Amino acid sequence: MSETALVAFATFFATIGPVDVAALFAALTARSTASERRAMAFKGVGIATIILLAFAFFGGAALERMGITLAAMRVAGGILLFLIAVDMVFARASGGTSTTEDETDEAKHRQDISVFPLATPLIAGPGTMGAVVMLSAEAGDDLVKLGSVIAALLVVLIICLAALMVSSQLQRLFGITGLNVLSRVVGVLLAALAVQFVFDGLKNSSLI
Repeated sequence: MSETALVAFATFFATIGPVDVAALFAALTARSTASERRAMAFKGVGIATIILLAFAFFGGAALERMGITLAAMRVAGGILLFLIAVDMVFARASGGTSTTEDETDEAKHRQDISVFPLATPLIAGPGTMGAVVMLSAEAGDDLVKLGSVIAALLVVLIICLAALMVSSQLQRLFGITGLNVLSRVVGVLLAALAVQFVFDGLKNSSLI
């Protein structure tokens, strides 16, 4: 697997957080039947995939049209991902990769959570959208690199779907402490990637 694919996979795995998404999904669908949970999981991942692919293919053009350079996007994306990483390391919920308290309360009263909050913001959240735009824009016209980014995204989404399918079992297996430990480990990795994105952005800017 290429370096681009590895970086993309690590970034998407951290920003989406399949295990964390599955744990919240299990809590929000506790009263749903197994068939209803499966239907919501497939629908939610499908909608999130469409959203993220749209950002991957058209995000770079949107940045160019707005006059935003790739260096600026790297720095901004790195800062955003670093903030998310800090929340992950300290096991704090934030709107970057999860729902806010108000959003969670609203979701509890919904029968179908596939669009909100599952598809967005749990899977296709601000952090993941920013990472998709940044990594796809960095790939530019290199179809191999862009393909690696898309492939990494799809692999993480498949892992997310698989985690949703066994969400109840994962919640019992890991428990709150186990989920927090996993979140902290992934958060440290994401923090390092975020700092590297900032370094690369500054290196390619006119500031240095």
